[in-house]
Amino acid sequence: MAGITVAVARGGTLLHHRAYGHADLELDVRTPLDAVYEIGSVTKQFTAVLVLQLVEEGILDLDEDFRTYYPDFDTGGRVVPLRRLLDHTSGMRGYTEMEVFGRMATVAAPQDSLLRLVEQEPWDFEPGEALIYNNSAYFLLGRLLDKVTAQRYGELLEERIFEPLGMEASHLCTNDRVVPNRAHGYQAGSRGFRRAPYLDHRWPYAGGSICSTARDLVRWNQALHGGEVLSPEMYELLITPEPLNDGTPVRYAKGLIHEESRYGEVIQHGGGIFGFQTQVEYYPDEELVVIALQNTAGPAGPNSVVGSVVGLLRPRSELETSAFPGDLADLEGRYGGAARGRPMSLGVSARSDSLTVQLGDGEPQAIPHLGDGVFGGFNTRIWFHDARGRRVGTPGAGIPVEMRFDTAAGHSILVRQED
Repeated sequence: MAGITVAVARGGTLLHHRAYGHADLELDVRTPLDAVYEIGSVTKQFTAVLVLQLVEEGILDLDEDFRTYYPDFDTGGRVVPLRRLLDHTSGMRGYTEMEVFGRMATVAAPQDSLLRLVEQEPWDFEPGEALIYNNSAYFLLGRLLDKVTAQRYGELLEERIFEPLGMEASHLCTNDRVVPNRAHGYQAGSRGFRRAPYLDHRWPYAGGSICSTARDLVRWNQALHGGEVLSPEMYELLITPEPLNDGTPVRYAKGLIHEESRYGEVIQHGGGIFGFQTQVEYYPDEELVVIALQNTAGPAGPNSVVGSVVGLLRPRSELETSAFPGDLADLEGRYGGAARGRPMSLGVSARSDSLTVQLGDGEPQAIPHLGDGVFGGFNTRIWFHDARGRRVGTPGAGIPVEMRFDTAAGHSILVRQED
């Protein structure tokens, strides 16, 4: 990677804050301690907070169809409660996965022209039936915030969050602003580094266009989880994942993932945008914040850095495994369905006493049974349903007809394919 800044805080104490590498490779500029990075999708939690502030003020209602506030968007007759935009369960197509966006990313067109393109795409699923990570929903939330407040999204951030919390280096990224200590973004590949491609920031917007520093993000996490930003009721709404229509629990809340990791309960989110990657994790039982910001997109991401730091500070737990109570051969077959950006196809086979899953043409991976018909690990989990919706591996369940593929940032329903 070109450069990275790492910050660690427990409670109100900053334990570690250091910058490494280069903010600018061409000028050989070392990374300043308060380097400003594009934080990508970590922006989403800020957008979710703005929405919940307006809910508490009676301006928005999470159960209201979002077309009540934004009637110009055509859903094809679907009712989409506002909360389904916040947790990626709306079913609309994500614009960053649309082929046309590759040609549009550098174009300075009116923002609503993007929504007109999203309207023309087929929906991945009906609202509330699954969860596919979706930048269109957060882009639309930004436009909705503009409309109901008669202010721009960046103004709302400054007025309601950055200024009150003293986040002096944070702002909505723009392509023309001169920013002290701003790190340049790079792409890393087999042939070395290259400058990140241009991206007009009118497009990431409320889903990915905040610029910030590690110090400011520590302050943000201390304030957000310390009760300075939202009321207790709104905070619980923010961090609590809501089930799908059929009652299936998920791990994505509202702009934040809330799950049990190998290091305990964590509230976290990552971000990736042209030339930058971010990982922010908060462990509520000891008010521990661990942040890594890097100005390189490529195979080496900040997750491993954050994981290594957390591993030094917290005990690691292992998942207990058990024997599958049924016949693993009943699960064999190929399962397919909608996923982020393209259809997903998984091959499942039984080998001796283990289950093997193969994504597309990739290498088969053996996955353990954790109990109650659930296979996998901390990050990815799969299970199977029979024709009556019962989980295979529990009493009374029959032959599987679908697979549930859960990655915390996604929950796909894959249907068993005929031979």
